[in-house]
Amino acid sequence: MSKSHEFIRAKNNRELFIFGDHASKEIPEEYDNLGLSGNDLVRHIAWDIGTETVIRRLCENFGCAGQLAGVSRLVVDLNRDVSSHSIIPEISDETVIPGNAALSLEEKKARIDQYHTPYHEALAENIDALGQPFILSVHSFTPKPRMGEARKTDIGLLVKEDEHSAAQLHDNFLSVGHSYNVGMNEPYSAYDLNYTIDRHAVPRGLRHLAIEIRQDHIDTEEKANEMADIFTKRLASVLG
Repeated sequence: MSKSHEFIRAKNNRELFIFGDHASKEIPEEYDNLGLSGNDLVRHIAWDIGTETVIRRLCENFGCAGQLAGVSRLVVDLNRDVSSHSIIPEISDETVIPGNAALSLEEKKARIDQYHTPYHEALAENIDALGQPFILSVHSFTPKPRMGEARKTDIGLLVKEDEHSAAQLHDNFLSVGHSYNVGMNEPYSAYDLNYTIDRHAVPRGLRHLAIEIRQDHIDTEEKANEMADIFTKRLASVLG
């Protein structure tokens, strides 16, 4: 049986915590791949491609702690409220998920209890252990969803509460030679998709950033590590 999460141990006392709600494409064996096969098991509907490597590299660069999701968002979406209709998606970007069809309330509750609840309990415990850490959430997005147009944004900053940190990072990218298109609340808005930050960072009054990276920039280990190193340099002054 898969674990709900993996903890990345810190190498120093830096008050920074990095996590990835969609870092895993793991589907536990008992779910029989949710009735999917082939490319559907590895494309963006199953996970945020590249984020695990980015997060591990950032944690290594800063020596800080982190947490990775241990299960695919197709099993249960860790970045959704338990009351959300999309917490266990029946269809994702035009792909029907047979193993999620017509689940009973008991079956849904079992998945939430097995993965969603312990993931968030661990996140709360790990954050509180650091006192007042800066929180960094890392996601990635597909360059072209089946349902929608191609996306020109390279890096998105999802902003609602901590506008200052987002503006600092945005300016840092503008001030250097990287020709990335950095957008605010693109391709998603923090006013729509921000559950984990809203649950853990905002009530604690913690500074935070929610980052979205287009997947063609991080879809190999080499590219993901390179992007993590770029973010390390751009984040240094933001973190203080």
